[in-house]
Amino acid sequence: MAVSWIEWRRLRGSNTLGFLACALLIAVAYYLELVLGMEPCPLCIIQRIAMAALGVVFLLAVLHGPRGAGRFVYAFLALLTAAGGGAVAVRHLWLQSLPPERVPACGPGLDFMMDAFPLQEVLVMVLQGSGDCAEVETLFGVTLPAWTLAAFVLIGLYGFWVNIKPRERLIWS
Repeated sequence: MAVSWIEWRRLRGSNTLGFLACALLIAVAYYLELVLGMEPCPLCIIQRIAMAALGVVFLLAVLHGPRGAGRFVYAFLALLTAAGGGAVAVRHLWLQSLPPERVPACGPGLDFMMDAFPLQEVLVMVLQGSGDCAEVETLFGVTLPAWTLAAFVLIGLYGFWVNIKPRERLIWS
């Protein structure tokens, strides 16, 4: 099924909007860190990387401008990337819900782990979490991993929808 020129342009515009949403969320994360002094834990950093990867999926879709079956690739890449980031956010929320006696001990910083261990071991250690990850930081009364999870769900579903259904109403008319 071919996509008309106008629909193809709308698809590019919708993917641009997804990319800008990801870029805005990363900018907010850096604002919280650099201006408000909220230090990110290793799981927060992994969530930032996942959000950046989701932004890259949208950017590639904009640059490539797929037609036909190619748009399905971007739809599933957006969904898969958002699901991975969302899974890390769920793990983070679970660590924050633990009672204080069950919280894992604080480990070394991410910089030290990256220097001292292979990447596979670093990922395993980061995903296990540490005491740093159990600290609860809120924004408007909602924890940061909960905000991040909501963003991954909404942006991931948006990316799937705009790429899988180009003939439906898109953001850019």
